[in-house]
Amino acid sequence: MLDAWLEYHRSTLLMKCSGLTEDQVKRRSCPPSTLSLLGLVRHMTDVERAWFRHGFAGESVGPIYYSDGNIDGDFDDVDSADAARDFSAYLAELAACRAAVAHASLDDTFVRRRDGRESSLRWVYLHMIEEYARHNGHADLLRERIDGVKGD
Repeated sequence: MLDAWLEYHRSTLLMKCSGLTEDQVKRRSCPPSTLSLLGLVRHMTDVERAWFRHGFAGESVGPIYYSDGNIDGDFDDVDSADAARDFSAYLAELAACRAAVAHASLDDTFVRRRDGRESSLRWVYLHMIEEYARHNGHADLLRERIDGVKGD
């Protein structure tokens, strides 16, 4: 059931971005914020990757859009980004994350590299649902500002 809720939130983010031009998905909320729909997609690409593949599955994958020297690159660097490439990267990352946990139990655990705490896959799903819920709320406001479309 948790996977169905997570898929709902993933598809909601994509729905909030659908039908918009590249310039529109790059549009910032308001100065000085760097928040944009494309920034949210880039951010969630790295968040998915970090929790499911790097954290739970232990894969040696790093972030795509940010670095130690550019911690907000997922949001800050959208002006020069290729939106189609970034949406493709998001979809590819979702597929890789699904594959990384396909045969796992929600009760399987891992030790977080950052703080040494043990977490379960169930906790990761709940955390991701919470993360998407927060950012989909941001996406609602961004979309309404862009073209007046209001969220469900």
